Amino acid sequence: MTITHIPTVLCFSGHDPSGGAGVQSDIEVLTHFNCHPCSALTCLTVQDSSTVYRLIPLSANDITEQANSLFNDMTIDVIKIGLTGSVECVEAIAKLIQQHPNIPVIFDPVLASGDGTSLASNQLIESIKQHLLALVTVLTPNTLEARLLTGLSSEVSVELLGQHLLATGVDYVLITGGHENGDSIINTLFHNGQTIEQNSWERLTGEFHGSGCTLATAIAAQIALGNSISEAINIAQQYTDNALKNAVQIGKGQLFPNRIG
Repeated sequence: MTITHIPTVLCFSGHDPSGGAGVQSDIEVLTHFNCHPCSALTCLTVQDSSTVYRLIPLSANDITEQANSLFNDMTIDVIKIGLTGSVECVEAIAKLIQQHPNIPVIFDPVLASGDGTSLASNQLIESIKQHLLALVTVLTPNTLEARLLTGLSSEVSVELLGQHLLATGVDYVLITGGHENGDSIINTLFHNGQTIEQNSWERLTGEFHGSGCTLATAIAAQIALGNSISEAINIAQQYTDNALKNAVQIGKGQLFPNRIG
């Protein structure tokens, strides 16, 4: 038997029944880029296009068994982490990453839903800081998530947020500016203790469901395809911008990015 290797990404993500974010978003993005999507669910959710009503976290054993069955069967090129949902989940994922230290890790720290509903307790945020951040290759918080992870106030500059996050041991930090004011969205990339790139994107009308998932998974796909981290981030930002420009209104709430077209 000859095994054909296709660039493969393992996504630790929540299940979104609406199909706008989480594991469904991962699958759409990775399929678009001709990568193979693998999924280890972290939690079920009760949500629609407007908000998240409830999280139903899976146990550490459930998450670990899902992942190990995949690691034992195929080559995983990149790990992407989205919604964690519980301290138990964070600790389980951290242990799995430590067992596979040579696989790049992309982490979209989903700490709130698109409408601002909190999805993370203080204990969960502290667990992420203690167990996970130092294992991450590329961290992709928005400014609100960056402030939650650093404990810094809204008056602090994006540059200082990036410096604090790099100090946790993260290799690259891409802070997205969609929650800031202005006609443009500024995304800032940090590495080696400094700001290495800023990109400006037109601020689009409307609210979007799953934009952070789209960006992080696209970065993971591009790294799995062999691009450098800087190249991967640039391609992923352009792809996400196009997906948002072509977003569709499926439910009564936020627009869904068009990740397939």
